[in-house]
Amino acid sequence: MSRKIKHSILVLVGLLILNFVSNRVYKRFDVTADKRYTLSDISKRLLNNVDESLVINVYLEGEFPSEFKRLQLETRQFLNELKAVNDNVYIRFINPDDKRDKLIRKGMLPSQLTVEEDGKLSEAIIFPWAEILYKNKSELVSLLPDTAFKTQEEQLQNAIEKLEFSFANGISSILKSQKPSIAVLSGNGQLGDIHLYSFLTAIKNKYRLAKFTLDSVQKNPQKTLNNLKKYDLAFIAKPTERFSEEEKFVLDQYITNGGKSLWMVDNNFSDTDSLYNEGKMMAFPRDLNLTDLLFSYQVRVNNKLVQDLYSAKIPLATGNVGNQAQFQHLNWFYNPLVTGNPNHPITKNIPPVRFEFTTQIDILKGDIRKTPLLVSSELTKKVGTPAFVELSSIAKEPKQEEYTSGPQLLGVLLEGTFPSAYNNRTKPFNVENFKGKSSENKMIVLSDGDIAKNQTLKGKPYDLARDKWTGDSYGNKEFLLNAVDYLLDDTGLIYLRNKTLQINLLDKQKAYAEKRYWQILNIILPLTLLAIFGFAFSYLRKKQYSA
Repeated sequence: MSRKIKHSILVLVGLLILNFVSNRVYKRFDVTADKRYTLSDISKRLLNNVDESLVINVYLEGEFPSEFKRLQLETRQFLNELKAVNDNVYIRFINPDDKRDKLIRKGMLPSQLTVEEDGKLSEAIIFPWAEILYKNKSELVSLLPDTAFKTQEEQLQNAIEKLEFSFANGISSILKSQKPSIAVLSGNGQLGDIHLYSFLTAIKNKYRLAKFTLDSVQKNPQKTLNNLKKYDLAFIAKPTERFSEEEKFVLDQYITNGGKSLWMVDNNFSDTDSLYNEGKMMAFPRDLNLTDLLFSYQVRVNNKLVQDLYSAKIPLATGNVGNQAQFQHLNWFYNPLVTGNPNHPITKNIPPVRFEFTTQIDILKGDIRKTPLLVSSELTKKVGTPAFVELSSIAKEPKQEEYTSGPQLLGVLLEGTFPSAYNNRTKPFNVENFKGKSSENKMIVLSDGDIAKNQTLKGKPYDLARDKWTGDSYGNKEFLLNAVDYLLDDTGLIYLRNKTLQINLLDKQKAYAEKRYWQILNIILPLTLLAIFGFAFSYLRKKQYSA
């Protein structure tokens, strides 16, 4: 047998072995520095639970701004990673132009973008949405989260960073056979439905919501406790009436039995209607009878109001032009504008959160883990109550030497085992299987109830994320959504929000200013070099063969 035939046979056998191995072993390599195409173990575990066809319709197809082509590309790349893990995943990119009305009816609202090309501005509308379909259920995924970033480039960066979280969150929701349940507590003067509408509407598709009152504790406290235990989270938004010992004991045993809780506590009474109508109001402490209960969880909500030079604006009439009142938006130091903890998934990359007439929180020593979530700026001043608050003070130049109280804690996450406030104390009523300590649990305490209160416009609820007077955007809704997700997340899914990527975006202004230079460098220069090479090669060839 000749050597050539032997080599041919060896090559053929090698190709057959390589083909066999490639069909049996599949491996993708992520060579990016930030491992942007490497799925987390959380996403892989979710995909392993997909046992039937899971279809993902992505409406990023068609003509839209060039920079958002990057979002389309990154989305396609990421979804290919999902399909590589589970063959039951099917991906479809769909042009939304012929389906706009249908998509809007489903809740996929379009985004209007300002596009800058060749130094000119124009408007474009895109549908940055995906829809997950699985076992006769559907879940919407926003590919362009509605957050207040200064530039579209920052918004695009945030959208790409949150791709895995957004899709994993959607897949997790659609795989659950039963949604977690939230008890919205009422009966102690909490915020009404119209003022919680914006927030509750945002979470109603992901969680089961029900209003729960503690009034029945007077007649049948054990039944009230048993009913509350059926819920995964108690949402307590700005109670204004005193809690009885029986009501506190129900909440105490709910927490020691594993119930999560989100507290928004106003420890002062402040009537903003009097402030606007009369120009002043009296702020004074409110007795909610919660101090000992929260003290057992190693936190204390104080009564002193916090003023912060870094604050939100309010509208103030400054005069009249004809019959029209003229308004000016001025900083109101009683409304601190608070930046979130950048190292925690609840508060990372959210806009500043607006507080109204808030107080500070003290944390006490103990084994419960305390993570600050919302902290004021350093330029703060504490005002003892009772005290008069005058609207005219907004026009006074602040004396910076008075604002030296330092950062004030306004929101804290508590995690660990929570002791009962009724250990070694007389119980308000006999309870079945009293628990003196919880297993691993978590809660969030905020020193302001208005953080969840949306405004109303013409009798209808307004978006919690925006101010109807100034048009400014705030992070209140996003913070609360993340807080609820974190409290009810047992898989660590929300930690995917911490994913950070380095997206290299084109500097449009620089590109436009240097347009001619780059056109010459990339088009004319290569053609010129190619022509010189051709002439030189032809000349040398003629010279060589003519000799």
